[in-house]
Amino acid sequence: QVQLVESGGGLVQAGGSLRLSCAASGITFSINTMAWYRQAAGKQRELVAAITSGRSTSYADSVKGRFTISRDNAKNTVYLQMNSLKPDDTAVYYCNAGATRYFSGYWGQGTQVTISS
Repeated sequence: QVQLVESGGGLVQAGGSLRLSCAASGITFSINTMAWYRQAAGKQRELVAAITSGRSTSYADSVKGRFTISRDNAKNTVYLQMNSLKPDDTAVYYCNAGATRYFSGYWGQGTQVTISS
């Protein structure tokens, strides 16, 4: 059974930082693409950042230069370091594992990130 457990969300002021973690179990972590998505109230879920098994990374334009995705295969964990946070970053952040062209991947339960102005 695949489990993805996110942590690290919270309430911070604009300009602050947070680091999200997602611990995975039940999958061969090292071979899977991992990603972070977010969904703000009343909006569609959007891809924030992704990292492949080869550690290639990609980012949404809105977070480039502020967010960094990384992975620790020894700990089966993916991280999202978020700096220079803005109120527009307020959302529930979800971890995703194993997405391919034909499979949407597995999802965590989400962690709330709230940025106050």
